[in-house]
Amino acid sequence: MSSAVEKSPSEAPQKRSFRQQMHLAREDAIVSAVNRLLAEKGFEAMTVDEVAAEVGIAKASLYKHFPSKEDLAAAAMVRVMDRARAFLDSLEGRPDSRPIEQLRAVARWTMEVQLAGEMPSLPSANSSLRASLTNNKAYVDGLMDVSERLGGWITQAQADGSLNNTLPPIAVLYTLFARACDPVLGFLKGSGQYSVDEIIEMVLSTCFDGLKSR
Repeated sequence: MSSAVEKSPSEAPQKRSFRQQMHLAREDAIVSAVNRLLAEKGFEAMTVDEVAAEVGIAKASLYKHFPSKEDLAAAAMVRVMDRARAFLDSLEGRPDSRPIEQLRAVARWTMEVQLAGEMPSLPSANSSLRASLTNNKAYVDGLMDVSERLGGWITQAQADGSLNNTLPPIAVLYTLFARACDPVLGFLKGSGQYSVDEIIEMVLSTCFDGLKSR
């Protein structure tokens, strides 16, 4: 008799049908298109017609996946938040890294994503998307998780003297968040004078070292 433990039918992984696979593939294409349009134009300027045209489906089909423009944008924001959390996981897997190095790595990653055209623009304060995101559990949970982990690194970096300990940690946190939508990156890239790596190094320097002459 074999020593291997056989799984019961109820324990076997559920295989998705071809129809389900196609549904998920289309949904993924939709969210990717929304992500690009949000990065390029922002929520207010993006239209559902543009999303449908980019994916190559009818608007009616699009609404079968996402019932509103706000739902479309929220799905893209959740995807980026999930990417951020996965990146933080990778940093936490490096126990030899100092907190300041982890914070610099996060700032670098957000700028790389933005310069690649993959970072959705944050909604304005009076945007319907902002209201929708506050009620989106996946987004709020992700934001809280990212904020708590970054906040921990900030307080550790202030304690070891590598960050200014007179600044409120929340001010440092919001400064890091701002790098994800920093217009300076676009201005420098548009000038055509600098490479992506040079732009990131310059902005990292202003963020972590300041503008004061040493």
